[in-house]
Amino acid sequence: MKSIPDPVDVHVGKRVRLRRMIVGMTQTDLGNALNITFQQVQKYEQGANRIGSSRLYRISKILGVPVSFFFDDMPNDVSDSFAETLDQLGNDINDNNMSRKETLNLVRNYYSIDNEGVRRNLYNLVKSMSKGS
Repeated sequence: MKSIPDPVDVHVGKRVRLRRMIVGMTQTDLGNALNITFQQVQKYEQGANRIGSSRLYRISKILGVPVSFFFDDMPNDVSDSFAETLDQLGNDINDNNMSRKETLNLVRNYYSIDNEGVRRNLYNLVKSMSKGS
């Protein structure tokens, strides 16, 4: 019987993948930096394997973000709506738009804006203009 990944592990894994792609790092590069295989990185990114706290800390240092980055934008009711959360998270990273070069460049440019207030205003502007607002 195949177990279903915990929604928190799925979310954290997707955030690892997102940040890794933003900085232009391959799964092999991240695996080498962690002394693990790229297959293990894949399992982390899919939420199939949990990331221990010390390893998550090392990943945060390698990818240049605080540990809290991996928990950002997590739905508040993760534990209450297991199936609904899996569906929602499953569409985020696997969506073709997330792997498009244009999207990655947009996100890289967004994070290159030094002024946090300007970044937040830009985020709010784009959110207000999108279908998901």
